[in-house]
Amino acid sequence: MSTLFDVTTEAPAATTAAGPRPTTIPRVIGLDVAMGTTGIAGEGWTDHVRAKGQSQHSRFEQQLAGIADHIRHADFVVIEGAAFSKNNQGADALSAMRWMVRHDLWKRRIPYAVVNPDHRIIYAVGTAAPKDADTGLRLKGEPLKAVVRQAVAETYGIVTEGLAKYDEADAYILMAMGLHWLGWPLAVVGDERRRALDSVRWPERAAVTAR
Repeated sequence: MSTLFDVTTEAPAATTAAGPRPTTIPRVIGLDVAMGTTGIAGEGWTDHVRAKGQSQHSRFEQQLAGIADHIRHADFVVIEGAAFSKNNQGADALSAMRWMVRHDLWKRRIPYAVVNPDHRIIYAVGTAAPKDADTGLRLKGEPLKAVVRQAVAETYGIVTEGLAKYDEADAYILMAMGLHWLGWPLAVVGDERRRALDSVRWPERAAVTAR
């Protein structure tokens, strides 16, 4: 893989978004929900919840409790949806986990949106199928995750580290999409990236801004 996708240890300054920033904007949280490690992000920060329970039920409980700590005061949450092209033994449990998070948000009356993984990648790098600069082959797996992480560092000045670095980077893109849709983009992004917003089923904007 090309070194183009290697993140440097020192983050560049985030690109300044167009227009003045208001003093108060909605608190948007991005969630890359998973059974093992959930990436979480808000403006300027990232975190994660790691479930280590021996049973699936205990992992559900650990994830829900950890996620709740981060979303309880949110005005809006953007969640990564399912990649329907993938079919594995853990898909059923992951789908249940995502729906439990949505149900918790519903009970708390917190509006949310669900973003397809392809649309998240488009918003991050401009295409759902980025290619390796050296081989011209479509990136998959960890190299694909790395290019999104690189985009987060270059666009927003946020370098995610550790075992959850890719999950946290994904969550940051989701959060940035939510703020952009609300009218407060964190950075100037081109039309090839901004088009991803048009493919998301967003809630009524007033339901978010009125909180």
